Amino acid sequence: MDANEPGHERRIVVGVDGSSTSLDALRWAARVADISGDRIEAVIAWQYPVPVGWAMPNWDPEKEARKALIAAVDTVFGADRPAGMGLLTREGNAGNVLLRAAAGADLLVVGSRGRGGFAGLLLGSVSEHCAEYARCPVLVIHSDTAQAA
Repeated sequence: MDANEPGHERRIVVGVDGSSTSLDALRWAARVADISGDRIEAVIAWQYPVPVGWAMPNWDPEKEARKALIAAVDTVFGADRPAGMGLLTREGNAGNVLLRAAAGADLLVVGSRGRGGFAGLLLGSVSEHCAEYARCPVLVIHSDTAQAA
């Protein structure tokens, strides 16, 4: 469904990986949602690691990703989560997971881990992928952007 069609559920998708800029992305999404009335969907991606010759039989990457997502949301919002907020864990490459989650969304918000100086102007691989291929507006949060707000 197109974001401009009647009956469209207004959504802001936020990429979360536990980094400080992803926490800032959650904060920005909440600010925008307060103005727009959009519902927030926080999304974390996970992948099985490349085999290195040993197994971890009791490791559940989906469960670990879910715990990391909940911890990030709790850090930003505590008990005051935005109404209707969705928490999604998805297996796959982070950029592709976010693009699929943002299909039909009004906005995709991702953090960038800039390193300061000229390197700080560059986007990370996930944020660059999202900015290039998303079919909705993309807001990339740099640490200096978050502090300015």
